[in-house]
Amino acid sequence: MDSNKIEAIALTWLEAFNTHDLEKLLALYHSDARHFSPKLKIRKPETGGLIISKNAMREWWQEAFDRLPTLSYNLTALTANSRRVFMEYVRKVDGELDMNVAEVLEVENGLIIASRVYHG
Repeated sequence: MDSNKIEAIALTWLEAFNTHDLEKLLALYHSDARHFSPKLKIRKPETGGLIISKNAMREWWQEAFDRLPTLSYNLTALTANSRRVFMEYVRKVDGELDMNVAEVLEVENGLIIASRVYHG
């Protein structure tokens, strides 16, 4: 895939997340995709920070959307190549301090096969 298509996937991902459109978000992922997040380690320690499959992501993100109705991401940087996109964004939730976040989406055949979140 060319970097413009990978970038478009990332922008669709961001829009779906910010509108809390879980179906649109999950449509971007392969059914056996992997997702790693430090928040998973904290909230679901049994995962070790890693979940695998759209069903696991559905549960995780639905819980986040329910718990954090004002959750949104403000994009600050995006860099893509033919297989991956690196995004930097600010996580915003009413009543919480803003958090700088970086995320890598790995794309294969037009679907995200892995995502990894980085933050302090």
